[in-house]
Amino acid sequence: MDATPHPRPAEPGPLPDPAAPRRLAGKDVHPVGLGCMNIVHGYSGFLDDDAAVDLLTRVLEDGTDHLDTATLYGGRSEELVGRALARAGSDVRERVLLASKGGLVRDGQRRIDGRPETLRAHVDASLSRLGQDRIDLYYLHRLDPEVPVEESVGALAEAVTEGKIGAIGLSEVSAVTLTRAVAVHPIAAVQSEYSLATRNPEWGVLEACRRHGTAFVAFSPVSRGLLTDAPPRLGGLDAGDLRHRLPRFAEGHYEANLTLREALSAEAVRLGTSTAGLAVAWVLAQGKDVLAIPGTTSWEHWLEDRGAHEVRLTPADVARLDDLVNDATVAGPRYSESQQASIDTEAAPPR
Repeated sequence: MDATPHPRPAEPGPLPDPAAPRRLAGKDVHPVGLGCMNIVHGYSGFLDDDAAVDLLTRVLEDGTDHLDTATLYGGRSEELVGRALARAGSDVRERVLLASKGGLVRDGQRRIDGRPETLRAHVDASLSRLGQDRIDLYYLHRLDPEVPVEESVGALAEAVTEGKIGAIGLSEVSAVTLTRAVAVHPIAAVQSEYSLATRNPEWGVLEACRRHGTAFVAFSPVSRGLLTDAPPRLGGLDAGDLRHRLPRFAEGHYEANLTLREALSAEAVRLGTSTAGLAVAWVLAQGKDVLAIPGTTSWEHWLEDRGAHEVRLTPADVARLDDLVNDATVAGPRYSESQQASIDTEAAPPR
């Protein structure tokens, strides 16, 4: 098991309304947006292009107003999101917060590149693939250890001035990095993995976000499919599925984590929701400045994820879930040592 969890920096007062809009990059959006990685990248069971556009269009027509994509996803995710927005029409585009990311690519191998000239090129390429003249929120996808964050943020600040992007975000960064970045330009959002099983944001950056007025966007709120009613069967995953390389899905660890999931599922039944809906609802309960962007290729699973806004948790419910699933009860670290080396987020609780 991992280190003893550090108490989260909870917001004072009652739990936030899970259905109330939350502020992100100057817009009020639904607390649950769609992460658009899964449709083409990282996992298994990808949709063909037409099916992906159909799903994205249906999600938009259902009222979803926050889509998150990235350069890393081979360009296809941005192209498909662009096609869906074009099909949905200008009225839908007006209400949707469109987010993308640059500074991380896979051109034969995964490569972080936060140089200003690279980020300028990535912004322009994202605009082209999306078919847009402006992206509402653009993240530095990973901190480049060879480039000061001030230089990377400075390049994105130029894109804000030029009207190419509306706001700047950072992904998988530490509290220290966020504080350095906001000295250059306001940072609208930090995006990192956050779930019952992954508590890294509680070890520094979530508190820093609140100090700087920065929203927090949680990806993988269902812990890469673990905290759902249909957790992945490892033997059925594609060879390139990233979960084959994650310690929590390794033999021995995964079986223990499935037992944890069963206990969480029992709580979901008690509360009248799905396991995924409960996992996302826990994320939304962490503060009115916290949003979630689960990803899926399934309309049915999307309804479960988005349905989290209907789950009304009490402080006692949150405390019970905290005790049940956390970084001390889950088996295995989030990443291997080599994987963690490319991540700036705090890797252990403060001592």
